[in-house]
Amino acid sequence: MRRIAGVLLAAGVGARFGGHKLLAPLANGTALGVAAARCLRGALPDVLAVVRPGDTELSRLLAAEGVRVMECPDAEQGMGRSLAAGVAATPGVEGWLVALADMPYIKTSTCMRVTQALIEDAVLAAPFHNGRRGHPVGFSAALKDELLALRGDRGARDLLERHRLQLARIAVDDPGIFQDIDVPADLMLAAG
Repeated sequence: MRRIAGVLLAAGVGARFGGHKLLAPLANGTALGVAAARCLRGALPDVLAVVRPGDTELSRLLAAEGVRVMECPDAEQGMGRSLAAGVAATPGVEGWLVALADMPYIKTSTCMRVTQALIEDAVLAAPFHNGRRGHPVGFSAALKDELLALRGDRGARDLLERHRLQLARIAVDDPGIFQDIDVPADLMLAAG
């Protein structure tokens, strides 16, 4: 069976939120970043969170969830750099399920279905709800070199566009694949 690693991108600053949003509590009291990690942990035994240097409280909370944590020394270069660092830190796997730490409402079943597509040889896989692509996104090892070359805030968007014809579209009934938290009001909308 193919070995897939989960990569949780948690190195953002949260400037629009006005503080460390990944520590913000959801309605049930769980820190936002922890809730996002639980989706990956529910689908995969091997999960790595990429955090910014010195983010000790988030690192502690994620480690308590069974997630390996690494600091990305050049996280300020953008999400692409954090993703490249996460891929580099997970050698020997056949693919990666990449999730964003500010998206806490994705169902574990969605993470499992995208992972299964990678296990079944998809080059790329992503969940779709009502015809729209969401997160998390799965990448096979065939894309490793392109993932390692990522830089900037566009993350893997250009890579997804280049390989769009190879994308396995996983239909899900999960609006959480779109629901990210950017500002405090997003927490209230999600709770309501």
